[in-house]
Amino acid sequence: MAIEYKDYYEILGVAPGAGDEEIRSAFRRLARMYHPDKTGNNREAEDRFKEINEAYEVLSDPERRDRYDNFTGAWQSGREQAWSDFGRSDGGRPNHFQFDRQNFSDFFGQLFNGRGGARNRTGPEPKAPKEKFDGRGDDLETDLRVTLDEVLNGAARTITMKRSSKCQACLGMGQVSARPCEQCSGKGEVLRNEAVTVKIPKGIKEGAFLRVPGRGEPGIANAPAGDLYLKVQYAAHPDFHLEQGILVHDLALAPWEAVLGATINVPTLTGNTNIKVPPGTQNGAKLRIKGRGLPNSDATTGDLILNVIIQVPATTALRERQLWEELARESIFHPRQN
Repeated sequence: MAIEYKDYYEILGVAPGAGDEEIRSAFRRLARMYHPDKTGNNREAEDRFKEINEAYEVLSDPERRDRYDNFTGAWQSGREQAWSDFGRSDGGRPNHFQFDRQNFSDFFGQLFNGRGGARNRTGPEPKAPKEKFDGRGDDLETDLRVTLDEVLNGAARTITMKRSSKCQACLGMGQVSARPCEQCSGKGEVLRNEAVTVKIPKGIKEGAFLRVPGRGEPGIANAPAGDLYLKVQYAAHPDFHLEQGILVHDLALAPWEAVLGATINVPTLTGNTNIKVPPGTQNGAKLRIKGRGLPNSDATTGDLILNVIIQVPATTALRERQLWEELARESIFHPRQN
C-alpha cells in the first residue's frame, strides 16, 4: 500500500524557507485552535491537531527537517521511487515489529524510523555480554511521546504493536503459496495487532525508559523473549517548553505593561491564573509561579517560570505615533547612558 506524502509546510501554513520563529508561531496558533480542550470530541479537529504536532515535530528539528527537505526533492522528481533511498533507516533489519508511532502517520514512521519504528537496544544500560548463547530474544527500543498533562498527572497508555508471524494458511500447504492467500497475499507472513498497556508514572523525565517485559524479539527454541524499552519524549505544547527540566511559558508584554506594571492572565497546566507584573519589568526577566510546574522526583511540584518578552508594535496608527513622539520628547529615560 502506497504511503501518503505529507506536506508539513502546507500543514503549518508556512513557506519552505520559513524561519524557526515563524514555524513556532504557526504551530502555537494552530495547536491552540485545534487543541482537544477547545474542540471536545470533534474527531476531525483531533486528527488535525495530531497532524499539526507531527509537522512541528519535523520542522522544528534541524536534522529531521533537513532529511525531510531532501526527501521532498527526491519525491518530487521520482515520486514513489524516492522511498528506495530514504524509506529505510534500520540497516535492513527485517520488519518484525511495527508501532502506531504514538499518533503519528505512517509517512513519519517510514521516513524517520523505518517501517518498524523499533531499534535494537544499546543504552543507557546495555545488557551484560552473554558468556554463552542462551537463546534469549534481543531487547528492542522505540520512542514514546507523552503529553505534559500525562507527565503532570500520570497515565495509562495503550499502544498498538504489530508482530510478524508466519502465515498459517501458507504453512498448511507445506510452502509459501505462489497464489495470494486471504491472510498474507502470498507473502508468507502476517502482522497481528497486540495491545500493549504502559503505565506512565507521574513526573516521568524526558529521556527516561519504561520497560515492558517480554515484548522484544522472540527467543529461540522456547527461550524467553527480550524486553521492549520505551524512551520517553515530551510532545510539543503550544504554551510551554522546558529549559533544563523546568517548565517555561513565554509571557508577551506591551511596553506600557512592563513600565507601569499590570495584572496578566496566564496559562498553566492546571488552568489559567492571574499574576502581577511589577512596574519596571525588563525584557528577559523571569517571573515565578510556585507549584505550577511539573512534578519533581521528591514528590513535590516544581515552579512555572514566565520568560518576559516585551513586544513592540510593528505599525502604529497616526494618534499612536503622535503619543510615542510625545513620550520621546518628554521622557528622561536614556538607554545608552550610564
